[in-house]
Amino acid sequence: MNKFVKFFSRRRNWSLPYVLFLAVFVVAPLVLIMIYAFQSEDGGFTFANFEKFVHQREAMNTFIYSIGIALITTLICIFLGYPAAYILSKMRPSTARLVVMLFILPMWINVLVRTLATVALFDFLTLPLGEGALIFGMVYNFLPFMIYPIYNVLQKMDHSLIEAAEDLGATPRQVFTKVVFPLSMPGVVSGIMMVFMPTISTFAIAELLTMNNIKLFGTTIQENINNGMWHYGAALSFIMLIIIGITTLFGDSDEENSANDGGLL
Repeated sequence: MNKFVKFFSRRRNWSLPYVLFLAVFVVAPLVLIMIYAFQSEDGGFTFANFEKFVHQREAMNTFIYSIGIALITTLICIFLGYPAAYILSKMRPSTARLVVMLFILPMWINVLVRTLATVALFDFLTLPLGEGALIFGMVYNFLPFMIYPIYNVLQKMDHSLIEAAEDLGATPRQVFTKVVFPLSMPGVVSGIMMVFMPTISTFAIAELLTMNNIKLFGTTIQENINNGMWHYGAALSFIMLIIIGITTLFGDSDEENSANDGGLL
């Protein structure tokens, strides 16, 4: 009993449950994906799964199309989300918190339920389901993930920098372009990562809003795994992980540069 109490009296030992959770549910699945991706049906090492992806025209076209849809969705979320976050940052804190809560409130509902509601809305308005509905559904589902990080950064911005720029004769446009926007880039980068990465890999939204007529890369991965093609599906998942990893590295680099720029200001 004394050993048990002594063990948990050390603060660092309280992290062991989290380490165990990460090892079982994060690290182990990623390791299995890597093993299956470079493994043939007979258990040997091979690059055939990746060669199949390169030479399979349909999978490659789906991958490129998914990146395009993700880019369009991300750009629309930026154009809609940044002004909304900027306006929220200018509101009184109590009013801003209420409006932010209204933006986040739909996130409490499961994404499938929200997507089915979007399908019902399009049916009610007699609008066709397809690429337009897909982009609308993507923006509707992921726009809050763009607004909140930008608003969070703008809210915590040091307003003395804005006052200093105004005292030096900067116009409102110059204040925004030279001070506010550069300092808000960490929030923009976080928003891009939170929108782009799930958009490129989703499959349920595409299936429901296009009546399964448009496939994204996540759908391709799902179909291969459901059909028992674990090795090829793992290779496609590994490619997705590489894209996510590259996006994360660029995001971290941009955030660091923005922080350095802010320090110079």
